Amino acid sequence: MKPENIQVVAAFYKFVSLPDFTEMQEPLLSYCQEQSIKGTILLAQEGINGTIAGSRQAIDSVLNFLCADSRLTDLEHKESYTNTPPFERMKVRLKSEIVTLGMPTVDPNQQVGTYVNPQEWNDLISDPEVIVIDTRNDYEVNIGSFKGAQNPQTKSFREFPDYVHHNLDPKQHQKVAMFCTGGIRCEKASAFMLAQGFAEVYHLKGGILKYLEEIPAEESLWEGECFVFDERVAVSHGLAAGNHELCLGCGRPIADEDKASSKYEAGISCPYCFDNLTAEKKVRQQEKWRQLQLKNQQPYSLE
Repeated sequence: MKPENIQVVAAFYKFVSLPDFTEMQEPLLSYCQEQSIKGTILLAQEGINGTIAGSRQAIDSVLNFLCADSRLTDLEHKESYTNTPPFERMKVRLKSEIVTLGMPTVDPNQQVGTYVNPQEWNDLISDPEVIVIDTRNDYEVNIGSFKGAQNPQTKSFREFPDYVHHNLDPKQHQKVAMFCTGGIRCEKASAFMLAQGFAEVYHLKGGILKYLEEIPAEESLWEGECFVFDERVAVSHGLAAGNHELCLGCGRPIADEDKASSKYEAGISCPYCFDNLTAEKKVRQQEKWRQLQLKNQQPYSLE
């Protein structure tokens, strides 16, 4: 694989007031398409959130285009690399929230928790007075998390406020540390918890990915792998590709032991979705799997 064929994957977000976000959609989409960029960017009144992929030059051009807006000058991004394009098309979507908590009035632009760098994170979560919460969804938590962290057992981020109301008390849990994949969910979650009266709310700056990138494995308190929303499925320390893959039936990450189950059928089902697989859905999945296999067997053309 020649270096110029490697795809750069850039992930970014920023909570910032964008009252003209609807007017931003078409120019941004057009510019990304001109650069042959693929991926998804979300725009909302509260900010921007996106993951895009393309050549080194194209990614740099789009990031410069975004940073030309004075409100996005300090937009930070994370990069990873892949040999195959992770996205099929380019989308710029308008949303009520760039990460959906279901409470648009919760605004990280007004208040947010205390950022904690990866180098300081171990000391914080080792404090017995600190309650550590994984704000990701259950299927993400199940393949890896920080030692001793609470799993809210949520199926979507919308369920997080209910988890807080039923399990946490500002009077009892005065120090709370939260983390998520890249940091965005924690910013919204910390703003929500501060509004609920929690006194000290901390969150991991740059998320799990930044921690795995910067903290050596021998010093790490992370256990397992981290689910990511691209073709890698999961990563481990140093952001090396993990050992999970996606079940094409339900989209959950599965490991080798899941594939050893009698409920696993490649392209059709896994232990997490087998019991809910109807005959009709199985037929649809079999046809999708057949079409995918045919597509992968087609020879490449030089034309």
